[in-house]
Amino acid sequence: MENNSVFEEFEVKNNFARRRSLLPVWIKIFIWFFLIGGSVATVLLMAGLFLNKVDLSLYGITATHPYTLTGFLLSILLIYKGIVAYGLWFEQKWAPQTAVIDAIVGIAICIIMMAVIPFTVPNISFTIRLELIPLYFYLQKMKQIRKNWENL
Repeated sequence: MENNSVFEEFEVKNNFARRRSLLPVWIKIFIWFFLIGGSVATVLLMAGLFLNKVDLSLYGITATHPYTLTGFLLSILLIYKGIVAYGLWFEQKWAPQTAVIDAIVGIAICIIMMAVIPFTVPNISFTIRLELIPLYFYLQKMKQIRKNWENL
């Protein structure tokens, strides 16, 4: 007769596989950057009235205060990236799908900032957005592990 423990749900099984083990090291490093960035963006939105100047920048968009239109957009992007990072680090089932959306939004914003804005706004010059390289690999990796992630 097998004895069942009341703490059985907390015991580690021998065949237990973590979803986090599907992520490569470089994504785990970026997860921590965006967990911190999302937290800082949340604090900046709450403390924005008491701040004179805050430099925010992501994907070629820059702002000097969180309560401007671009500052609010950047804060929302950073908070969303923080939510995605939280989901990936804490192995939420929805995390790979939101990571794919995050990568697509990032690629779209980079392309707009690289190919549209410099030709429509006179004081912004053309720059090559190198963020496209890791965003592309991030998108491919999240698409690749999505099925395995959901099945674990």
